[in-house]
Amino acid sequence: MENTSLGKMLENVSSKYPGKVALLYEDRRITYEELNQSVNAMGNRLRDLGVKKGDTVALMLPNIPEFVISYFATVKLGAVAVTLNIVSTPYELTYLLGNSDSKVLITTTSTVNRFEKIKTDVPSCRHLVLTDSPDGQTFFQEAISTGPSEFTMPGINCDDPAVMIYTSGLTGKPLGAVLTHKNLSTQTSLLRDVCEGSQHDVGLSVIPFFHSYGAAANMLTVIGLGATAVLMDQFSIDSIFQTIEKEKVSYIAAVPRLFLGMLLQKDADNYNVSSLRLCITGGSAMPPEYIPMFEKRFHVKLVEGYGLTEASPVCSVRRITMEQKPGSIGIPIPAVEAKVFDEGGSELPADEVGELVIKGANVMDGYYKDRKATAEVIKNGWLHTGDLARIDKDGYIFLTGRKKRMIITSSFNVYPREVEIVLDMHPAVASSRVIAKPDLMRGEIVKALIVKRDDATVDKREIMRHCRIYLSSYKIPREIEFVENLS
Repeated sequence: MENTSLGKMLENVSSKYPGKVALLYEDRRITYEELNQSVNAMGNRLRDLGVKKGDTVALMLPNIPEFVISYFATVKLGAVAVTLNIVSTPYELTYLLGNSDSKVLITTTSTVNRFEKIKTDVPSCRHLVLTDSPDGQTFFQEAISTGPSEFTMPGINCDDPAVMIYTSGLTGKPLGAVLTHKNLSTQTSLLRDVCEGSQHDVGLSVIPFFHSYGAAANMLTVIGLGATAVLMDQFSIDSIFQTIEKEKVSYIAAVPRLFLGMLLQKDADNYNVSSLRLCITGGSAMPPEYIPMFEKRFHVKLVEGYGLTEASPVCSVRRITMEQKPGSIGIPIPAVEAKVFDEGGSELPADEVGELVIKGANVMDGYYKDRKATAEVIKNGWLHTGDLARIDKDGYIFLTGRKKRMIITSSFNVYPREVEIVLDMHPAVASSRVIAKPDLMRGEIVKALIVKRDDATVDKREIMRHCRIYLSSYKIPREIEFVENLS
């Protein structure tokens, strides 16, 4: 583990590999030297806006170079990057920007209208920075092109906060998981130490960087090694195959849905994917029977990993050289311990099922402004994941279920209570219950059971329209069933 700040890590890598391509996006190729200079220029402009150490800066950006630049510019200042889902609704944004005390929002013209609708409700967010504009050069573009590109970092301790990522809470209110430089440093060396990678790797970045898994597995660990990240913000299975072939991609960390899509693609054999050496699946469970099928078809190792936002997020992964045990999420990464506890908090012996708990340098500092919620999940240094698991005599971890009510759909966590609160806001809804329904491609989908008020007239389309006003698209029920009661 590299015990340094994220900004210093970038400086070290750019000094070691100045002319090497760090980011590849469409027809843009950005070297490590150019990336560090752009980060410094943006850091200076944020400082001019009054951003200082400890302040929060919200990023609502897709997988484009401007995300990486904004992220590192923020953490180089000693400020905290609040990475927001780009599909956040105005209703959600009001809470996220207000709760995080964000001073600045960096976003694109395609999403700015959502902020415009609620900006009077979040007076703390005083500055809007656009990365693009149809009407000429933006503040962001002008900063990058004119500099200055020299930057002096403040004193940053490895225990200082670097990033805040919101995760839904059991009460329906999102919680901001505060991750320190030390927490995230556990992720920067994973490609080298766990995946036997090198600076010659080319990683495909399709999982959103605003997601903890995307940021760690496709940005931090790639940049930390001096490898190349190929950024894709919009894609199809065909375009993924085309990119692998064209850019000689060697490493993919993604969700099961992507790998299943590749496996089920009829004309996949028309593409040359021989550059691939390793694929990692995470975010949700991969059906075990498909892993050997994928490996056989594409002649590449596919290993499964596990993590959660509160742990930066990667906790465990199966090593390439390890024995394959179907259904296992591997063993803990370096500097991380995993155990299984019973209801009383005592460790269980091998192969006994209980709650999976994690301890290590990757465990978050806590939830922002919520000591009570923090104390409920971190007890005596152990992060209680809410997942049920068993650990065999060889240390392999096997997930068996969930202790908490949660749905994982295409790697995004959805807490039923948050969706139920929105459903119950509709005047025709007397009560609701949100459940998970198994789905091959997404792992699970959100299903809503609804009891209508007496004499109320409402159909499924109206409920969906209502949900779209308040909820990000992945939280909206894909199935709705009207029932007489919820018993």
